[in-house]
Amino acid sequence: MSLTRTLTDRIDALVTASVERGEAPGIAVGVEIGGETHIAAAGVLSIDGPPMARDSLFRISSMTKPITATVVLRLVEEGLLGLDDPVDRLLPELADRRVLRDPRGPIDDTVPAERPILVRDLLDFTWGFGQQGAQFEGEPWPIVSAAGERDLETIGPPHPASMPDPDTWIARLGELPLMAQPGERWLYHSGSQVLGVLAARAAGRPFDDVLRSRVLEPLGMSETSFWTPKADRLPTSYFPSGDDLSVFDPPAGEWSRPPAFPDGGAGLLSTVDDYLRFGGMLRRGGAPILHPETVDVMTSNHLTPEQRGRVWPGADILGDVGWGYGLAVRSDGSYGWDGGLGTSWTNLPAHDATVVMLSQRGFDGESYPCAGLVDLVRAH
Repeated sequence: MSLTRTLTDRIDALVTASVERGEAPGIAVGVEIGGETHIAAAGVLSIDGPPMARDSLFRISSMTKPITATVVLRLVEEGLLGLDDPVDRLLPELADRRVLRDPRGPIDDTVPAERPILVRDLLDFTWGFGQQGAQFEGEPWPIVSAAGERDLETIGPPHPASMPDPDTWIARLGELPLMAQPGERWLYHSGSQVLGVLAARAAGRPFDDVLRSRVLEPLGMSETSFWTPKADRLPTSYFPSGDDLSVFDPPAGEWSRPPAFPDGGAGLLSTVDDYLRFGGMLRRGGAPILHPETVDVMTSNHLTPEQRGRVWPGADILGDVGWGYGLAVRSDGSYGWDGGLGTSWTNLPAHDATVVMLSQRGFDGESYPCAGLVDLVRAH
């Protein structure tokens, strides 16, 4: 399969139409097939602002998770971590866990953890703490309120400016019980945040340095970071508010200065070209970052039927897909993940294709900018 003029014309038309329909003020899309790349950008950086460009920077939020998993798997290959290692040695704050008897109940009503947390539990999000849709229904659960009081930002959209430094963050997290027994059920997001702290301690360097040396620099991802001084390239971030958009973060906002906590769950900025480099690396077997067998493990489903069956009713944000290490895995062999601030990435191995869509309009659970983009590539 290759990029044809027919396909690139259709991609351009879809991106333009998506902006014209008001799906987002601006969109940048990248498609790579078999080594050929096409970039399309339309719309504006902010309402009534300058035009969107190929090198515009986006808050990729949860598309940070696959990059964090890649860093950790690189450290596994280097022998600094093992998938079945308990995290207690490097994260003593998470040793000897207590577990809530009822995740909706008082935070002091607990039982002992049945086993330690393993590195692989953090990678596949079964370590016992995290986010599920049921937490947003009705009165806040006590554990959710306790996490919020500690500025952990484990639940809800990212706020890097409010998070403490990594040692303080992990110590505060360690004050709280788990919501489930390690290995019992899938809980979203916080596993990637803990992995950032774990990677830093395993490598003996700050997480942003580990990320840069192990992944970003080898791939030439020079625009990907946890903050930028280039506010003129950063779109205003919006969330839907009725028929309008409300500002979530302005260009000179939370991503315009170095964060105390480099958030491995949702903290990165990136460009369409940089993320195509990352996705292409995995699609081509992992070189120069990972071995092919490691990529195979990363992009395979690791959730058992029992773990999937324990998702709280009405709160399964995975839908009908599986979960690998930091990403969703589909039955057709494709894999990738979205970012809640308006971004999406999919690798299609059967088509030798990587598809990246970046926008500044947060997802509302009902509509996605350029929703037909992946199907367009599949059908070509």
